[in-house]
Amino acid sequence: MNDEIRALLDKQSIYEVLVRYCRGVDRCDEGLIRSAFHDDSYDDHGYWKGPGHDLAPFLADRLKEANSATTHSITNVLIELDGDVARSEAQVYATLIRRGSDPVEADVVGARYLDRLSRRAGTWRIEHRIVVLDWRKTEVWPESAPPVPTDGFARGARCPDDPSYIEAASTAPVLP
Repeated sequence: MNDEIRALLDKQSIYEVLVRYCRGVDRCDEGLIRSAFHDDSYDDHGYWKGPGHDLAPFLADRLKEANSATTHSITNVLIELDGDVARSEAQVYATLIRRGSDPVEADVVGARYLDRLSRRAGTWRIEHRIVVLDWRKTEVWPESAPPVPTDGFARGARCPDDPSYIEAASTAPVLP
């Protein structure tokens, strides 16, 4: 395999680590969050600092208690490879719906994940992460806004009740 193809495959694997982490956070799936980190990793989340594996239960518990739903989306991902080590910067846009707020209140955050990752035994994972907060705001969504029709949509939930954890074949519609 040539070096350019290897680099593309490595960058895709790293991108999937970042996305898997976001999915784990939004689903409050400790195992999925933990799978993004090496056993000896370190995470600096500002209000929490420590081993990446210990971040998993902290985040899942905190989000279940404080938020009814969250969405973490990463954009503008820059990955620089150096053999089995990589550095990445990914912008993250997070929306956290406060549990029990009426009208609905959401914390909206713009931040960046600054990661050092490494490939060990053929698998890329995060070794060191710093979350950089660029901005934060609170939005209030008034009840007077016309509602978007939501009947018929599959509903998001936390692990293991979210539709993404159910086999696709059992929930997928039959296409003509």
